[in-house]
This record gives sequence, C-alpha cells and structure tokens, in this order.
Amino acid sequence: MARKILSKNFKKFLIFLFIFLITPSFAITPADMVVVKKSEHRLYLMKNGKVIKSYHVVFGKNPKGHKIKEGDSKTPEGLYVLDYKNLNSKFYKSIHISYPNKQDIERARKLHVNPGGDIMIHGQKNGWEMFSFIMQRFNWTRGCIALSNKDMDEVWKSVKVGTPIKILP
Repeated sequence: MARKILSKNFKKFLIFLFIFLITPSFAITPADMVVVKKSEHRLYLMKNGKVIKSYHVVFGKNPKGHKIKEGDSKTPEGLYVLDYKNLNSKFYKSIHISYPNKQDIERARKLHVNPGGDIMIHGQKNGWEMFSFIMQRFNWTRGCIALSNKDMDEVWKSVKVGTPIKILP
C-alpha cells in the first residue's frame, strides 16, 4: 500500500517536472526601463530601478562614441524610447529605438550630415541563427543592438512599446 502511494506521488512529481521544464516561463516580468552599457556589452531589463535580467549584446562595428551620421556603424548613446516591434524583420524579431531624437537631428544638421536611423534591438540575421555562438563574440551590426534569438525572445516578451531605453557608453 505504501509503495503504491509513493509510486503515485512519484508519478505526480514527474508530471509536474515535465510540465515545468517544457512550459515557457510564465513569470516574464515586464520591464519598465531598458539600460544598455556598451562598455560591458550588456542589456539590462529594469523594474523599479532594479535589474530583473541581463543579456550579452553586440553592437555596430565601430561601437565607441555616439552615433553621429548614417553609415558610421556606431550605436547611439542617450535616452530613447522603444517605439514599435517588428516580427517581419531581416533579423529575428526587432524592436525599434527612437533614434534620431531632436538633439541628434540638430547635431547632424549642424555637421551637414544625415543622422541615419533604423536602429533596433534584434536577434540574429535570418538564416544565420546557427552561427549565433560566433556572431555574439564580435561587433557586427551597423549600429543596432544584437542578442541571441533565445535572449531576443525573452526581451521581446518583457518589453512593451513605449518602454524607455538608456544607452550608455
């Protein structure tokens, strides 16, 4: 009898464990801010001023300094907003950063250059997913912030349109 009860409880435990392991996390905490530290190659999801999760990221080929003009392969620095999501990107999911802002446009105007745009947080280039372990070891974007596809899924779920993003040197 005791063996039957133990066996029944063990089966329940195995079912629970199986469901827990195959079910995507229900506890995705919505971030109220995203902070990117270029010098650390980290993207931080924040909630009430505390880090809830962090991810390794890579940037443009020329990551030091603020983006000034189109084609400089720099990732902008400053405070922006994540203003829309795109499932039909050339990359695995993308979230648009509101670069250029008024200051960026004014700076570019004074320098007689185009500030560029189309800066995103995104996963790997479609068709290149299998090379993520290599691609995440060097800066390869044209100024965007790139994560592995797995990490992009988590960021995608945690970040809502309208979330502020602070990009630091």
